[in-house]
Amino acid sequence: MNSNDSNPPDGLFCRIREDIDSVFNRDPAARTRLEVLLNYPGLHAALAHRWSHRLWNADWKGLARFISTLSRFWTGIEIHPGAKIGRRFFIDHGMGVVIGETAEIGDDVTLYHGVTLGGTSWNGGKRHPTLEDGVVVGAGAKVLGPIIVGRGAKIGSNAVVVKAVPAEATVVGPAARVIIPAACQDAKEQARRDFAERIGFPSYAAQPDLPDPVLAAMRDMLDHMQASEARMDRICGDLHKAGIEVCSERPEAIRAETLATVHEDDVEPTPPQQ
Repeated sequence: MNSNDSNPPDGLFCRIREDIDSVFNRDPAARTRLEVLLNYPGLHAALAHRWSHRLWNADWKGLARFISTLSRFWTGIEIHPGAKIGRRFFIDHGMGVVIGETAEIGDDVTLYHGVTLGGTSWNGGKRHPTLEDGVVVGAGAKVLGPIIVGRGAKIGSNAVVVKAVPAEATVVGPAARVIIPAACQDAKEQARRDFAERIGFPSYAAQPDLPDPVLAAMRDMLDHMQASEARMDRICGDLHKAGIEVCSERPEAIRAETLATVHEDDVEPTPPQQ
């Protein structure tokens, strides 16, 4: 993970140019460089931090804090000048974002409004989180303590994260818990997804962003359906061996039309009560 401390002395304007370009890659509403430069508080806060962090490292700490305070008044985003922030950093909307002194942020990280990278201790030393490259933190999420959020991880909106997050994992909820295991799914999860695809039911049962209770119920239902189908296949096989053909036709996959709600035109109006 890279940070400002490793920047060459003549690399500041290059990093600023990258910050501006990163807005176009992550916000389809951005149209021109001038519009981005004038109207994106997340960009303003990042640019101010580039300067204040250099002053902080040069031991001009009072001036660095003053610049960060002015930036907070102007943008609504508070970034301590001691925080280490990598390349192509993007804060979308931005209001209410707080980044503590010992926070470390890698390259290509995205934060949304209301995010806090805070500490859980009043002691000195490392007390704020480390976000590795490519991390995305949703609106209102709180990442607290000297923990590591692995490369490419995603933190859902309003999550409260107080434990390390594996690379490529997705966490949601207070306190946040892993809902997508790191890197890959186990064999049972993959079998569940394959079965959902085969019966034409993926959009209702195999989506990782469903609310947790619904997702758990859908997974249980898929497991039960898969076990029932396997049992029926064994029964049909035994009947076929006995010369009895009752399983020559298989049911069709569930179609979206089957799951559609009843249209208002199909419902007879209820007469008004006297």
